[in-house]
Amino acid sequence: MKKTELLVTPSSIEHMNQLVEAGADAFLVGEQFFGLRLAGEFSIDDIEVARKLTEEHNKKIYVAMNGLFHNDKVDALAPYLQKMQEIGVDGITFGDPAVIIARREANVSIPLHWNTEQTATNFFTANYWGKRGATRAVLARELSLDEIIEIKENAEVQVEVQVHGMTCMFQSKRSLLGNYFLFQDKAMEVENRAKNKNMFLHDKERSNKYPIFEDQNGTHIFSPNDMCMIDELDEFLDAEIDSLKIDGILHNPSYVTSVTSIYRQAIDTYYESKSAYKEIKKELFNKIEEIQPPLRPLDTGFFFKETVY
Repeated sequence: MKKTELLVTPSSIEHMNQLVEAGADAFLVGEQFFGLRLAGEFSIDDIEVARKLTEEHNKKIYVAMNGLFHNDKVDALAPYLQKMQEIGVDGITFGDPAVIIARREANVSIPLHWNTEQTATNFFTANYWGKRGATRAVLARELSLDEIIEIKENAEVQVEVQVHGMTCMFQSKRSLLGNYFLFQDKAMEVENRAKNKNMFLHDKERSNKYPIFEDQNGTHIFSPNDMCMIDELDEFLDAEIDSLKIDGILHNPSYVTSVTSIYRQAIDTYYESKSAYKEIKKELFNKIEEIQPPLRPLDTGFFFKETVY
C-alpha cells in the first residue's frame, strides 16, 4: 500500500527545516505574483534553497501558480516554469488553463496539480484536466467525505484533500480593506496588511470573527473556524487519498510545526495498526485543541454536513 503524503505550507526556509523534523513529506511554496493565499513568500532563490533541502531529506516541493492571470502576467508564465524545471521542483499547482499552454510552449515537463479551489467537485472534471496534463486534483473544501471517497474511486489522477487549517470563503481582486482605510484617510495604519494576523470581519449576530488577508492578488476572507480531521484520518487513509494537506496560512510557524508532528504520529500509527490509531486519536485531537488559538475553534468543515449555498 502506498503511504499517503503529508503536505504542509511553510512560511520560510527556516520553518521548512522545522517541518522536515516534524515529519512533513512535501511542501507547497511560491510567491504572490503567481500564487494565491501563501503561508510565506518564497522567491526563486528561496525555492532553489528549498529544493536542495527537500532533495537532502527525500521530500517533495511543489510551487503555487494557482493565480487567475490577466494579460499583463501571461508572458511571465513560461520563463517562470522554465526556471522551476531548472531547479527541479516536483509539481506545479495551477487553476488557470494559461499555465497548461505556457508549460507546453516552454517545453516543460513538471507535473501539474489542478487546483481551482471551488470547482474541483467531481471526478469527470478531475479526469478532464488529467487528460490535459494534470496528475493531481486538489479537491474543493466544500465536499463531503462521501463525495471525496467517490471521486477517489473514479479519478484517473491523484487526489489531494485539505484536512487542517483555514478555508477561504471569499476572494476579490480588489484591495477592499486597503480601499476602505484609504477612504477613511487611515491608509498609514494598515501597512503590511498581508502579514497582519489580527484583522477580522466581525459578525455580531453569529458571534464570529472572519480573518482577512490582503496581498497583491486582492482580498481574501477566511472561515471563523479551523478544520481539524486528526481523529477521522482513518476514513481518508482507508480510501487511499494520495495527499493530505495542512494549510498554515495566518498561523504561527510553531503552531503549524506542532500540528504537523501530531498528524505525522497519527498517520504512522494508522499504518502500523488501525486499532492503535483508534485508541490514540482522541488524545491527538486534545493535543491540538490545547495549542489552538482561542479565536479559532476547531470543526470538521463540510466533511459531515451538507454545503448550503
